Amino acid sequence: MNETIITCSDVCIAYGRQEVLHGINLKIPRGAFLPFTGPNGSGKTTLLRAILGLVPIRHGSIQTPFQKCPAGYVPQHRIIDPLYPVSVMQIVEMGLYPERRLFRPLTRAQKQRAADALDQLGMVEHMQKNFRELSGGMKQKVLIARALVCEPDVIIMDEPTSELDEKSEQDVLQHLMTLNRDQGKTILMVHHDLELVQELTHTTCRFRHGNAEIVTLDRAEADHA
Repeated sequence: MNETIITCSDVCIAYGRQEVLHGINLKIPRGAFLPFTGPNGSGKTTLLRAILGLVPIRHGSIQTPFQKCPAGYVPQHRIIDPLYPVSVMQIVEMGLYPERRLFRPLTRAQKQRAADALDQLGMVEHMQKNFRELSGGMKQKVLIARALVCEPDVIIMDEPTSELDEKSEQDVLQHLMTLNRDQGKTILMVHHDLELVQELTHTTCRFRHGNAEIVTLDRAEADHA
């Protein structure tokens, strides 16, 4: 994992006059499994959204490969809770919209990619179900499948296991580790459980006092977090 895939250079992000992050310098290697950890309000989600291009930066620069290969973005499942019936398959097919021709139906190959993405997460048998009927853990898997269908090199997630029970959380995280290990996906995610994070990886991007740095987490630090 020597090749850098995302670089943040002297990045400053502010909301109005309030500076949230300042002087952020990060080099994220290709194939990293990198949780963003730190107190609430420390800027974790803000930086992830800035990397996606969804939040403007005051100064500095962020280099990503997303113009050639867009990132797969996985929001919290409660963000997508439609009031009208939408099937699991339709949710995943939304991930193909950037390459879909205007008003053209999906091709057979594109539909197969959507089914394959669901199959990777063990959800293909649920493809015709209403998304709203699924459990929280199953919804998160569907949203991960939606991110995978565009075949990204980088998957970015905002608290992917928030509000899940312990079993669902472990299941979702295991799928993410498999994608990282077997397919070399670079995975960035906000996560609050430092002890659980250390069970997955010894490296984290730690946020404190408007700063962020990639650190190696030791056992003593996790136990006292």
